[in-house]
Amino acid sequence: MRAILDLLLPPRCPGCGQEGTVLCDACRAPLERRRDEPPGAPLGLPAWIPEGLVQLEWCAAFSGPIRAAVHALKYRGERRLSQPLAEALAARWRRAGRGGELMAWVPVHRQRRVDRGFDQAEELARAAAAMLDLPVASCLERRRRTVAQHELGQQARLSNVSGAFEVTDAGRGMVRDRWIVLVDDVVTTGVTLAGCAQALHEAGALAVSAITVARER
Repeated sequence: MRAILDLLLPPRCPGCGQEGTVLCDACRAPLERRRDEPPGAPLGLPAWIPEGLVQLEWCAAFSGPIRAAVHALKYRGERRLSQPLAEALAARWRRAGRGGELMAWVPVHRQRRVDRGFDQAEELARAAAAMLDLPVASCLERRRRTVAQHELGQQARLSNVSGAFEVTDAGRGMVRDRWIVLVDDVVTTGVTLAGCAQALHEAGALAVSAITVARER
């Protein structure tokens, strides 16, 4: 099916427009720069970790071709991008991950999923988990729709996601006494990740880490 799709609708790199590749080598390069760095933030960036997390990792700065790739996946439905982005997630976690027994993702609201036809964080988590040989679970849900975080200030972001996430009834048994690795596309202030971590801890999770494709500086 992928071969047929590529034939009928040839991929085009979102970073430079090159046809025939979903993400060209030059535009993929920023995803590789942090792959082998030690865990944590590099010099020059604040070494903050959102509340409730024991570790936060990311693959690249949210700019240039990486921003274009995330937007193409998220807003234009170019799901073929989930593979190279997940490869970067898996490579970074192999190098920097301190632990983790179960991979999960920051979910979109069910209506947004219906509108888009998929959840981009789920696509990334499932692909990365397969590469890392980790189990993956749909254990979180977004109870209410929230405004896009990039549109809000710091205090408004806190209010926007407060109580927005909870662990599903089926997910409670999966997360109890386990170390969860959360996946998302972009981290900005970390408020969304903290909201998910709170819900997981309330359901009995032992620890929560997170990894994202990009970090907004």
